Amino acid sequence: MSTVLAEFLDAYADALRRHLESPSQDSLSEGYDLGRRALVEGISLLDLTENHFRLATEAEQAERATGSASEPRIAETALEFLLQTLAALDIATRGYLDGTRRYEQQRSRADDLAGRDAFRTALVESLQDGFFVADARGTIVEVNSAFGALTGYGPADMPYPVPHPWSLPAGPRYPDLGTEALRFVLPIRHRDGRQLWLAVSTSALVKPENNELIYVGTIRDVTAEHDAQARDQAASRLATAVGAATSVVEVLAVGLDELRRTVGAESAVVTVWPSRNADPEVYVSGAVERPGESAAGIDTDPAALDNPARALLERARRRPPRSLFAIPEGVGSSEGIVAPLGETGDAALWLRFAAPRAISAADWTLFSLLIGHLSLAVQRARNFDQARATSLTLQRAMLGPIELPPRFSVHYEPALPPLEIGGDWYDVVPLRDGTIGVVVGDCVGRGLSAAVVMGQLRTAGRALLLRGAGPAQLLAELDTVASRIPGAMCTTVCAAVLDPVRGLVRYSSAGHMPPILADVGRPGRLLEGGRSVPLATFDTPRRPEATTALTPGSTLVLFTDGLVEQRGVDIDDGFAKIAAVLADTGGKLPREVADAVLSRLRPAAGYDDDVAMVVYRQPPAPLRMDVPADADELSGMRRKLKAWFAAAAVPHDLASDLVAAANEACSNSIEHAYRNGAAATERVGLSAECDTERVVIEVTDTGTWKPRSADPGPRGRGIDMMRALTEELEIDHDGPGTRVRMSITLPAIKSPVANPLRGVNRRIAG
Repeated sequence: MSTVLAEFLDAYADALRRHLESPSQDSLSEGYDLGRRALVEGISLLDLTENHFRLATEAEQAERATGSASEPRIAETALEFLLQTLAALDIATRGYLDGTRRYEQQRSRADDLAGRDAFRTALVESLQDGFFVADARGTIVEVNSAFGALTGYGPADMPYPVPHPWSLPAGPRYPDLGTEALRFVLPIRHRDGRQLWLAVSTSALVKPENNELIYVGTIRDVTAEHDAQARDQAASRLATAVGAATSVVEVLAVGLDELRRTVGAESAVVTVWPSRNADPEVYVSGAVERPGESAAGIDTDPAALDNPARALLERARRRPPRSLFAIPEGVGSSEGIVAPLGETGDAALWLRFAAPRAISAADWTLFSLLIGHLSLAVQRARNFDQARATSLTLQRAMLGPIELPPRFSVHYEPALPPLEIGGDWYDVVPLRDGTIGVVVGDCVGRGLSAAVVMGQLRTAGRALLLRGAGPAQLLAELDTVASRIPGAMCTTVCAAVLDPVRGLVRYSSAGHMPPILADVGRPGRLLEGGRSVPLATFDTPRRPEATTALTPGSTLVLFTDGLVEQRGVDIDDGFAKIAAVLADTGGKLPREVADAVLSRLRPAAGYDDDVAMVVYRQPPAPLRMDVPADADELSGMRRKLKAWFAAAAVPHDLASDLVAAANEACSNSIEHAYRNGAAATERVGLSAECDTERVVIEVTDTGTWKPRSADPGPRGRGIDMMRALTEELEIDHDGPGTRVRMSITLPAIKSPVANPLRGVNRRIAG
């Protein structure tokens, strides 16, 4: 008995005993698996049945000896297990019987043939599978008619040396017969051009008459099974690729690339019409047929498609959903396929092949499956985009102003993405008397429930500021509001009113983090006055309030506890870090100050609580410079003026314009006021000052400007440049010397919102 047979019979005996002890579907499944194993390992039915009946007889005898069960039950249960085992062999058995029947038919026809070779030929021809014989070098020297039907290469053209005419030049290497694999699956090219997949089984033999090594084998067409498996794998890859995408852009960025690679297309183009009369949005993966266009993709300009391509996609989107058609239509070889994408009639897909090819039924099935998956992913992303846009619109409306007064910067970062808001908030409210109200608060809890409370308190706080309430009064009235809002108890709030003209800040805190104020060039200090308990906790007879001076150029930071409270870190360390950062940011814009603070305090894993922060810069002291009327002095004057603009929170692009205008005014004074050469006592003065909204620059000299020529030629454009770079320009020649006065209004600050919607970039790499 061979080792394989012995191991199989032992496994069968164990499985049968378990089934007799406890019959179940699981034990029957073991019998079916054993039947499949018997088919693979070549176990004969005789060995299998003899072993079964021996085991069944032993079991009956054991049951009879103990008297614990009736003999018929043992026999029926054992027979049930045997039939389940033989079920896996049923197909092979039927094939064997069919082959035997055909064999008998062929043999009966071969009775009158002369010789053994004629009978062998008839036997080979009776096989349904393709049959071949190859010599030691792999040359095919004999095939049957089934082989010719499967490959297109029959007995008439033999022999077929290596490489065989049906081999694919770009396909996998043909395994060496008898050495690398006895069974393998290989793609071939049929004589009519179709690509098929064949399952090949081979055996090595030695001819007794001359000891020549030969190989015999069979081939079977498994194209349908291979295509089905390939379709499942392709659909799985595409579904996995687009599974994590949450926007149409992301879906198409990964989906088109995967689709193009799977179907072997050179390019994939999707057009989406946002509305009936709008130009379509164009998404491209791969190369398109445009002069000078590379394979790296194209922009989303509608002009990326020529008129015939646009008309083709326009026609495709009006087709019934889930329909596909080849282009050009009605010919055997297609350049690509076009299909509507989704079921809303506003999107279409165009796949262009690298070279024209015939599209088989299996190809159509694959294309339909993949485009269906892509359509579903696009629709899911659209629904997500719409829900997210609606949610973000409501959230941002609750959060606070996006347009801020000059010299402010705000930052908000929620702890629970993808939410844009949580329980923290800020508000900056310009008031009628020129002061500015600022509120920073933190509700208990996180997520949407805290955001609902936050929205109500922020609205109430803004209304109280606009009505003229001071910081202490605002918190006192918010106590009443918070007591009537579920979930608002223990909310912490810091309210402040800034007076830029007088240089004062009044503030009151309801259990909130103290603001930090930093004078120019000095570390920040905590403003710990005006402190009391959080909202709606205890009845307080009166909320306290404190007032602190805002020195010129000082920086004030208000924030929530998420910025400084971290596990395992002393909160005082957070305060110290903010104070240290503010010592070095007097010459930076408020936005840059906020970035520096966040960068310094951000934990490695990110903030685990919401963070809201407001940064304010008090206008600096006026800048006064008086320098000799010498062009060499201008570079130093520009540097000082640029630094002053940064301290005054003038945006960099606007500051560059003002520096250029002031430099031109000073150059005019040096060049034109002192035309005969400046004496050592002749000087140029420059001053710059700002209030809450305007920046004013004055340049003065003691000379007399040369009258402007009617035709200044290529030079003499300095006054025009100063007028273009500022809002107001006044040149006064009435007094001794000349005075140039330029002014500009500081723009409102467009505050960025945390986690903005991703920019729509539809350039998709190939």
